[in-house]
Amino acid sequence: MAKEKLIQHLLWRAGFSEKPEIINQYSRQSIKKNVKQLLKDSEKFEPIDIVDKTDIYSELQAMRKDTLLTTEERRKQLNKMIKEEEGALNIAWIDKMVQSKAVLREKMALFWHGHFACRTRNPLFAQHYLNTIRQYSLGKFGDLLMAVSKEPAMLQFLNNQQNKKRSPNENFAREVMELFTLGRGNYTEHDVKEAARAFTGWEFDRRENGFFFNTRQHDFETKEFLGKTGKFDGEDIIKMILAQKETANFVVTKIYKNFVNEQIDVKIIQELSEHFYKSNYDIADLMETIFTSSWFYDTKNIGSHIKSPVELLVSLQRSTGSYFVEKQSLLFIQRVLGQVILYPPNVAGWAGGKNWIDSSSLLFRMQLPYLAFNNTIVRTVAKSDGDVNTDFQTKKGKKNTLETSMNWEVFSKQFTQENRQELLDELEACFLQVSISQDLKKGFITKTEKESQPEAIKKMVLALMTLPEYQLC
Repeated sequence: MAKEKLIQHLLWRAGFSEKPEIINQYSRQSIKKNVKQLLKDSEKFEPIDIVDKTDIYSELQAMRKDTLLTTEERRKQLNKMIKEEEGALNIAWIDKMVQSKAVLREKMALFWHGHFACRTRNPLFAQHYLNTIRQYSLGKFGDLLMAVSKEPAMLQFLNNQQNKKRSPNENFAREVMELFTLGRGNYTEHDVKEAARAFTGWEFDRRENGFFFNTRQHDFETKEFLGKTGKFDGEDIIKMILAQKETANFVVTKIYKNFVNEQIDVKIIQELSEHFYKSNYDIADLMETIFTSSWFYDTKNIGSHIKSPVELLVSLQRSTGSYFVEKQSLLFIQRVLGQVILYPPNVAGWAGGKNWIDSSSLLFRMQLPYLAFNNTIVRTVAKSDGDVNTDFQTKKGKKNTLETSMNWEVFSKQFTQENRQELLDELEACFLQVSISQDLKKGFITKTEKESQPEAIKKMVLALMTLPEYQLC
């Protein structure tokens, strides 16, 4: 297999695809050096800081003081303010994914967002949670787990604010074990009850927007957890969970399914889990091991992953150097395709895989590149069963213009082939990982024979992007 195809596989899995000229640059050095470069580029953490605490508090205060507003009017104003802040935070992260050199950090953060699925109506909580998963995304899993477990957004989402010593709430403790670490079958109901007691008093301060250990509500009595007895608190529970090799196996299996193949290789999983456990859960080290392993580049693993809506949305922009003029389009696309970041469907996150493809979203997914690069007004309406009409004909006044800024003249300079067959082969190698038939190619060539080079490239790229094969990476 050509080296460029292997490099493309790496850049699509470790990131969100790249422009052809970037792929060519990476192709000049070894895979190991490229992985080192991706890790180096992602060393620096830059927080997203757009939700201002002072502004939110002043707006809330003004709202409370306005005696002319009814309770319902205040509620509507508050909901509007929250929605605007949530949207701005969502867009800011999408822009990071599209523009940042630290692409592996953002890709890992997107994975952890699905793993530590959480949503909140408090924009400050959401921003802090987002920065936490981004900051620790390539660090030690134990540090990430401890930090996320103390996030106000997570404590609120999993009801630990209601976890009191006289009436323990098991929700937080159960999900930490079932979804974040050990997985089902590796703990008992007794362990859940005892862990819940240990997590009593883990709260958040609404005024300071931070973690708060309420000693008055903590159960300081003896607990029995995973076969051990002691006066454990929440941190002790997390450390004991990390001491279990089942945790390493559970986390590695999810990472393998997301970054390698949904069809797992038990032997490889076992080897990676041992390595992950012995490295003290070093995420960067684990990803370097995966991306430099020969089996990662096996044919069965290339083009086997269905892009999530966010991956599709980001790769569309990142691979072409384009961007959406109207930023609200980013939110609209996420809603239609079923993945709104910072708003997962439940604590288990998004199911992923083939679940991304259904009758209501497939047509829009395939038409998205054409609609975006032709500045189309799309009309959609949600049906009663939650699906979206795929003919895009809907309610009057509900308009969404998918306008992108794209310089095809500049983009076309990356390609030197004049021969249309060779040009199409070159474009296919850049935008698809699964080859298409010669008959299909002939049709593309026939339609562009009389076009200028930039126009031919535009039409070929859009033709390739609207194929089912473009949904894979």
